[in-house]
Amino acid sequence: MSGRAAAILNRVAQAVPVVIGVVVISFLLTRALPGDPAVQFAGVAATPESIEQVRVALGLDKSLPEQFVIYVGQLIQGDLGQSVSTGRPVSVELASRLPASLELTLTALIVSCLIAIPLGVLAATKPGSWIDQLCRILVTAGVSLPTFFTGIVLIYVFYYLLGIAPSPLGRLDFIYLEPPRVTGFFLIDAAIIGDWQTWFGALKQLILPAATLALFTLAPIARMTRAAMLSALSADFVRTARAAGLGRQKVLFGYAFRNALLPVVTTLGMVFSFVLGANVLVEKVFAWPGIGSYAVEALVVSDYAAVQGFVLAMAMLFVLLNLIIDLTYTAIDPRFGTSAK
Repeated sequence: MSGRAAAILNRVAQAVPVVIGVVVISFLLTRALPGDPAVQFAGVAATPESIEQVRVALGLDKSLPEQFVIYVGQLIQGDLGQSVSTGRPVSVELASRLPASLELTLTALIVSCLIAIPLGVLAATKPGSWIDQLCRILVTAGVSLPTFFTGIVLIYVFYYLLGIAPSPLGRLDFIYLEPPRVTGFFLIDAAIIGDWQTWFGALKQLILPAATLALFTLAPIARMTRAAMLSALSADFVRTARAAGLGRQKVLFGYAFRNALLPVVTTLGMVFSFVLGANVLVEKVFAWPGIGSYAVEALVVSDYAAVQGFVLAMAMLFVLLNLIIDLTYTAIDPRFGTSAK
């Protein structure tokens, strides 16, 4: 087995205890939610007998250890349970909503990286300049302004006042039909079949929520890029490269920027994993049918299976993201070996 394959298997093995812990904690926390799901779904006119029937149907009449054993058995079979609020399997709900959240989050991250990384590099190479001051202003604004406030302001300005943005009511205006589902990403699916009218319609719906998230994610990326570049530019290897007569572009991008990418990649991974699960406010403001809003709706009605499925899906995405970051480290800097230890 190669060193890279062994390293991948080692990191996957290290993630197993994390996933087990997430399963146990999510199970216990959902059972600690206030309210009785049986009462919730039996209705206001329910009798004690009908409530008990609902409790038996949901498996809530069993002890916690028995419920946990049943839940783990279902997980092993790939069954995340059935949502009592929608009546559909949780896996189907997550599969239908996850692409919406991923499309929004990835678009916001791409936009923020295209702005934040060049801005952070320029701010580090010209400290104290107007570019550095602009970087500080954007970072402060991104950290200080809540995402729901930014979203409401953008809707008010571009939809209500200027009338150039579409209504903030989901992923597509009602005049368009959803493209045939291939990836779940409307931009990709519409491009695959060549439906550019729907593609532009999906893009217009995506601009404002993506801009809202981009302003929020831009702040930590720009700040980390600036700090990492300042540290790299003051390092001994950069001074040595300059003394050796290497060109400014070679020193800046071949040495300083490549070393500064390591903490930036770490920050980018943390921002992505955080925003994917925490963009519920943006999804609510723009009526975006993602997993964040789905999780909140499930929490309100104590939908155990839906909440547990959401937490488990986020944990698996986080584990996968950490694996990707580890492999990216190796591609950026060979000093981070892939040999299993």
